[in-house]
Amino acid sequence: MTDQSAGELQGWGARGTAGVAFAASLDFSDVSVSLGGRTVLDQFNLTIRPGEIICLLGESGSGKSTVLRVAAGIQPVSSGQVSINGDVMSAPGRTVAPNNRGIGLMFQDYALFPHMSVLDNVLFGLKGLGRKAALAQARSALLRVGLGEREADFPHRLSGGQQQRLALARSVAPRPGVLLLDEPFSSLDARLRETVRGETLAVLRETHATSLIVTHDPEEAMLMGDRVALLRAGRIAQIGTASEIYRKPVDLAAARFFSPLAEIEATVRNGAAETPLGPVPVSGHADGARVVVAVRPTGAVRVERNGPGIPGRLVARRDAIGIDICEVKVSGIDAPLGVRRPADGNLTVGEDVFVTLNPEHILVFERV
Repeated sequence: MTDQSAGELQGWGARGTAGVAFAASLDFSDVSVSLGGRTVLDQFNLTIRPGEIICLLGESGSGKSTVLRVAAGIQPVSSGQVSINGDVMSAPGRTVAPNNRGIGLMFQDYALFPHMSVLDNVLFGLKGLGRKAALAQARSALLRVGLGEREADFPHRLSGGQQQRLALARSVAPRPGVLLLDEPFSSLDARLRETVRGETLAVLRETHATSLIVTHDPEEAMLMGDRVALLRAGRIAQIGTASEIYRKPVDLAAARFFSPLAEIEATVRNGAAETPLGPVPVSGHADGARVVVAVRPTGAVRVERNGPGIPGRLVARRDAIGIDICEVKVSGIDAPLGVRRPADGNLTVGEDVFVTLNPEHILVFERV
């Protein structure tokens, strides 16, 4: 790792030093938005409590960025309303300007001003303060993100990770009651993303700002959000804590979004779904019901060199730094089962193995 790379990972300021905001509630009530004759948000409802961090997750085109633009006052609504601390900010025929909403914005491309210095970029959102107070808040924010010594530089002199930090400093410096972040880590490489994500979350916790983060990455959403909202076709399909939404997805489509699955069609007999991997206990499905048994690669399947279990054959194995990513062929299942397990150098491709299931990580859905 180069000295510059090491600095990227270690250059943040001391935790606990970010300025504290007066957190506000953010409420979407039956919000609809139509663009070009297409409904992008369809009676969208979401209430975010003061100080809460919500991650909005969904596929491209689901309406995630439109939710942020509506909250920011950039996109008018066709129906419904948006309120901050109970004050209506958006409704048909009414859109309060972004600078009058008490919000902070962090865009996917950072939207830094190239002709302004690092310090002036942060000062831009502090025009309502006196010069002395504005300088104090701007420099405090820059110190927290580790850019205190770069205030005279211009954005093009910063690396991608430093530009992300500058964008974060600019968004939190005014101490907004609501902070909106649009795919804030998408332009960072994998090496930086984990560290930057962790430090950004620490800053959000310190400021206490109510935060709405848009992402397409399920792992990111589950790590950062107090709650995760899954958006589908302009509506929230499911919302809950990371544990709730992962363990009890609302339907098969939601389960697919959070994890790759092996899907086995089965019929319920005597309270269990009969599969080539053995019977899977089910509840809420009558005998004779046709179901899909969804098997996650992590935790749901145990693969051992010796029985008991269902016979299978290891057809692929890759070492992923302490984790084996395996594929196991089992008679009666068309595609090999994907399995992630602790690394075992003794397992070899082509070897006969035995498969057992952990029902706690098996999901069962009605076939449609």
